Amino acid sequence: MRWLRYLNQWRGTAKEAFEQVSIVAKFLCLIHVTDRYIISSTHVQGPSMLPTLNLTGDVILAEHLSHRFGKIGLGDIVLVRSPTDPTRMVTKRVLGLEGHRLSFSADPLVGDRSVSVVVPKGHVWIQGDNLYASTDSRNFGPVPYNLIEGKALLRVWPPRYFGSLR
Repeated sequence: MRWLRYLNQWRGTAKEAFEQVSIVAKFLCLIHVTDRYIISSTHVQGPSMLPTLNLTGDVILAEHLSHRFGKIGLGDIVLVRSPTDPTRMVTKRVLGLEGHRLSFSADPLVGDRSVSVVVPKGHVWIQGDNLYASTDSRNFGPVPYNLIEGKALLRVWPPRYFGSLR
């Protein structure tokens, strides 16, 4: 009998604790879904997107919906899973969509020999803004559309460069 009274005393506390844990779990799920499937902040750095993005790094907001609905266009800056190293994410500009014919300099450091390609169905052509320091479609060819992870919306850091990435 005494044991039953003791159990009833803790029932309310346990219920309240469970409700609080449930709220926290739902909130963490919401954060995960938002970050993975809707919008996220991403730190990007390196020379390949100079002068658009800083060498020392920028924080950008990237949305993860456009590519799911086929709304990636020419000139968009996209986050792409690297075709050569799937553990890395690269940030490049879309310069060609499926069916487009592109000509590019095979090696801008050596000469001006030009190469032409047609972007196959289901692929995009991506390049960094800094032709001399970018590993991109000129090196590994057209990228499958399903490797696109998001589209850059705006730079949020450093504050003096806050704004659109067009």
